[in-house]
Amino acid sequence: MSVWSQVVGQPEAVAELRAAAEHAGHVRFASDGADDGPRRTGGMTHAWLFTGPPGSGRSVAARAFAAALQCPRGGCDACQVCHTVMAGTHADVHEVATEGLSLSVKEMRAVIERAARMPTTARWQVVLIEDADRMTEQASNAVLKAVEEPNERTVFLLCAPSEHPDDVSVTIRSRCRPLRLRTPQASAIAEVLRERDGIDAETASWAASVCGGHIGRARRLARDEDARERREKVLAVPRALRSAAEVFEAADGMLAAAEAEVAAVTGARDEAEREELAVSMGAGGTGKGVAQAQRAAKAAEKELEKQQKARQTRTKRDSIDRALIDLAGYYRDVLVRGFGAQVAATHPDRAIEVENAARDGSRESALRRLEAVLACREALETNVKPQIAVEAMVTALRAG
Repeated sequence: MSVWSQVVGQPEAVAELRAAAEHAGHVRFASDGADDGPRRTGGMTHAWLFTGPPGSGRSVAARAFAAALQCPRGGCDACQVCHTVMAGTHADVHEVATEGLSLSVKEMRAVIERAARMPTTARWQVVLIEDADRMTEQASNAVLKAVEEPNERTVFLLCAPSEHPDDVSVTIRSRCRPLRLRTPQASAIAEVLRERDGIDAETASWAASVCGGHIGRARRLARDEDARERREKVLAVPRALRSAAEVFEAADGMLAAAEAEVAAVTGARDEAEREELAVSMGAGGTGKGVAQAQRAAKAAEKELEKQQKARQTRTKRDSIDRALIDLAGYYRDVLVRGFGAQVAATHPDRAIEVENAARDGSRESALRRLEAVLACREALETNVKPQIAVEAMVTALRAG
């Protein structure tokens, strides 16, 4: 067993990362181009770009690579080094992720400054940026400068959905070694759910077949009854658009489900953070300096509220986006069935319903509905109000 066992369905990527980790013990980097050789020969280099569709395990692969770089045995998954890296607590592995809509330059500069120092306990300083596609322009520029002038013992691991300029700037991409991940096979996901998570074979097989290749989604569907209910409600939308009233009921239902998920995911955490901040700022204290402390506490509260609001916004949008992906998969199945193509279904448990929809409607109608769902996703990405975007979509779905 090694850390690579956590990278599901990516044998080619694992082989490439293993080779680089083995080579890493023999190289140092500098800003004078000394890293060109390793990049050409397929060995180690100071900056990597992990790309792949959602759920392919970009951050998991990057974290496993970081563990292999730091572990004396190349990622044994048994030592303290591996355990701390995989848990996100290693002193020389700096993970950057955002629960908001973007990564700020302030966050990136703070991490880059720490990573510029020599390692304290391991061989490398590793910066793992999970959401490189969410960096602001200023944050991207800060990362670019660090990648262009690397410390001899610093490695950057960037994760993004693709190498498109909308996700990662061309200049950053040109200075990174790309590692492209693919959507894992359903059989590989089901095996992980059975062996690692202890889920029964039937549930694991079903969850793997309907998750769209997203390992985290498969795990949620297998374990969480609420997640299964949300999926059922979303896939009921195509049958619930018989009147104008039902159109708006469907839109309200999708938005209400997203709000409920926000409350479930962030509610208790937000309250705990507020209480922790109050204690740390000396709530209820008396004596000299209380007024100044209270002013500082108010500023800290405002900053916390800002962070929590950003987290809630992203959680809501992510929830709606998952629903839209399920809807898009449904109409994709209808379209595929209409053409009679022999390919795997996105929702195999809806085979009879999809068959009926393909028989009763035209392929052109299925395509227009699929385009309406994709247009809603694009609208949300450009900050259109969710209610407006979703209502426009379900209206288009009813019109066909």
